[in-house]
Amino acid sequence: MAKITYVEHSGKEHVVDVANGLTVMEGARDNGIPGIEADCGGACACSTCHVYVDSAWVEKIPAKDAMEEDMLDFAYQPNAETSRLTCQIKVTDALDGLRVQMPEKQI
Repeated sequence: MAKITYVEHSGKEHVVDVANGLTVMEGARDNGIPGIEADCGGACACSTCHVYVDSAWVEKIPAKDAMEEDMLDFAYQPNAETSRLTCQIKVTDALDGLRVQMPEKQI
C-alpha cells in the first residue's frame, strides 16, 4: 500500500492510501478525488486522468510507453517531463509518498 497525495489545481490536497496493484487513477476514483475524470476507465484511450508528477518522483516511476505518449498529446497543457496518465502508473510500495498535481481541467 502506498500513501499518495493528489493535489487539486486550487492547491487542496487529498492524501489517501492506495492498495498495491491498483493504478493511481483507480486510487483517485475509489476515493472520490476531484480532478481526475478517467472517462475511458483506464484503457489509455483518452487523457482525462492527466496529472503532473512531482519533479522529485519523475525518475522513480516507470517510463511512459508509446501509447501513453500519444494520448498525452491530447491532454490540457501537457509538460514533456512531468505529465503522466494516472491509469498507466501501477501502485507499489515504492510509490509511497508520491505527489501528483491535477491540471486546471481535463480534456
